[in-house]
Amino acid sequence: MRPGKTGAAAVSVQEQGWAVQARAMRLASGLRRQLGGIDPSLLGLRRRIYEIIEVGRGDDRASRVFDACIIGLIVLNIAAFVAETLPELAATYGGVFRVIEGFSVAVFTVEYGLRLWVAPEVPFLSRLRPWRARLHYATRAYLIIDLLAILPFYLGGLLGIDLRVLRVLRLLRFLKLSRYSPAMHTLLRVLRNERRSLAGAGLLLVAVLLLSATGMYYIEGGTQPDKFGSVPQAAYWAMTTLTTVGYGDVSPITAPGKLWAMLTMLFGLCILALPVAIISTGFAQEVGRHDFVVTWSLMSRIPMLAELDAKEIAELMPLLRAHDLPPNVEVVPHGSQGEAMFFVAAGQVRFKTGEQEEKFATGDFFGVGAMLDGDRDAGAFVTVSRCRLLKLFREDFHRLETANPAVATRIRAMAQRRREARSGPVTSV
Repeated sequence: MRPGKTGAAAVSVQEQGWAVQARAMRLASGLRRQLGGIDPSLLGLRRRIYEIIEVGRGDDRASRVFDACIIGLIVLNIAAFVAETLPELAATYGGVFRVIEGFSVAVFTVEYGLRLWVAPEVPFLSRLRPWRARLHYATRAYLIIDLLAILPFYLGGLLGIDLRVLRVLRLLRFLKLSRYSPAMHTLLRVLRNERRSLAGAGLLLVAVLLLSATGMYYIEGGTQPDKFGSVPQAAYWAMTTLTTVGYGDVSPITAPGKLWAMLTMLFGLCILALPVAIISTGFAQEVGRHDFVVTWSLMSRIPMLAELDAKEIAELMPLLRAHDLPPNVEVVPHGSQGEAMFFVAAGQVRFKTGEQEEKFATGDFFGVGAMLDGDRDAGAFVTVSRCRLLKLFREDFHRLETANPAVATRIRAMAQRRREARSGPVTSV
């Protein structure tokens, strides 16, 4: 080849390289505009921060360290707040308390800002624009608690006065612990599930309260007009009696009044037992369903569930049963009837039949084919490492089909695609 042609070829290659680079820059610029002005290189950082600060990443060391530090800081704050109310400690260690307060507010402010920043990474908000996702996320209960926990410090500084009423809001930092408490998650879910039963018990309590107060008003009103001269006055006595507190500052003195008080006490024991029984039964059932609490961030590890919106996740979450299993545990025995499908939230599961073997890692699911077709599993599913599995029974899947056909149709479609992609005895997975 002649030198002239060689030089022309070199120039042509160089121009092609520039053209490719220009197209890459335009693509990156367009991507940045679609992402709300965020540089694509920051998306990996934002995703990593989301994984660290969100609960449910128990296998992530950085996440465990972050949770431990925040929990420790919350406990230190509450202890400092209580100790500061003692005059002798406030006079001696007032400076230390102020340092703890300032440092804690700084850390909680950074935490609040980071949670807002990573809001677009939350599965049910990922379809929204970043600013709308952050606005939506800021209105959730946990974020409101985080804001109220730091608000008194800034309001006191801006207004220049000692807002003692607002300082009491510092105790809201204790509620931040609920984010890290599985038992609190379970209790809140029980209260939400049993809200109708609890409302019925509350209505019955109000009815008995009015009946008891009205009866005592007519019985004792003429004898003790200063204590039972009206239904509202008698309601105070009725409430203290129904709740079995009985301060003794107000009590009937006539025989009919004492008899009515005895009946009120008996009604009180029966009425107050209802909400206690409802909550305790619901709590026991919920604990039996879950070895650990199913959270939003835990479900986000499973691609199929991460695509669901908030309403769809809220309908599916109560149907999932969570299991925390050690290694070498047989999840589904060989030849067993397919009664449920499993989502792998963490760990690895091995499926083996004859000489064929397949592994399911975090984000995969198995057992859907056998569940939908009612077949027997052609092999055994055994945990390879410590696993967190979400289990959906066939009966609960049919309930999901009735409540939200779109989600159930998506599961059936994925099962059909898997069935078509595989052949032989492994088709039931």
